[in-house]
Amino acid sequence: QVQLVESGGGLVQPGGSLRLSCATSGGISSRYVMGWFRQAPGKEREFVAGVMRTGSTTYYADSVKGRFTISRDNAKNTVYLQMNSLKPEDTAVYYCAADRDSVSYIPRLRHQYDYWGQGTQVTVSS
Repeated sequence: QVQLVESGGGLVQPGGSLRLSCATSGGISSRYVMGWFRQAPGKEREFVAGVMRTGSTTYYADSVKGRFTISRDNAKNTVYLQMNSLKPEDTAVYYCAADRDSVSYIPRLRHQYDYWGQGTQVTVSS
C-alpha cells in the first residue's frame, strides 16, 4: 500500500526557510516521479516542483525558481523540498504526490499524479 506522509511545515517569517519532507512507503522508492504541490485558501492546487526517479532532473514553477529546491533520497524513501527566501504568498498547504506512469518528463497537472499525502501547512507571516 502506497503511503505519503509530509512533515516540516510551520510558521516562518518572510525571508526565512523551511524544509519539508515526504516519507514514502509501499515500494515507491525510485520507481515514481515525485512532485510537490500547494494550495492556498480559495485557490486551485498548483504545481511547485518535481523530480525524476533518479533525482537527476528537476523542474520548478516560475514562482519558486531560484528559491526552492526539490531532492530525493531513494535509500531513505524520502523526498524533500527546501524552501528559502519565503514570501507571504508562499503560504499554503503543501502536498507531496507520486506519479507511477511518467517515464521521460515531470508532469505538472494534478490529475497526472496517482498518490497524495495529507498535506502540511506552511504559513509565512511576520
